[in-house]
Amino acid sequence: MCGSMITITACATAVCLMNDLPISLGTVIPFIATLGVAMVASPGAPGGSIMTALPFLYMIFGTEAGDPNGPICALMVALYITQDSFGTACNVSGDNAIGVVVDLIYKKFILKGAPLPEEA
Repeated sequence: MCGSMITITACATAVCLMNDLPISLGTVIPFIATLGVAMVASPGAPGGSIMTALPFLYMIFGTEAGDPNGPICALMVALYITQDSFGTACNVSGDNAIGVVVDLIYKKFILKGAPLPEEA
């Protein structure tokens, strides 16, 4: 989920810069917050993240440029598909980092010095 949000936001920023569309932090922050809610529905479906984000692209591109059937959204889908493997790598790395943190918290606070069970 995190990798998809980073990829979609980066692609939207790139498309805005390529087409001389105005972009600011005030437009990106609500878009990221909306993606955070919408992306709950997308894991597991190939390309599901960009398809979930298409209806919300008007927040970045404006109403005339953010038509889900328009050429800018087609460009966004193409850009996303080319970057999808990097988003997957970000998700896997993030999941591993969370696992390490949870393991450290478990060993430090839950076990509280109790001996660890021997591994088989």
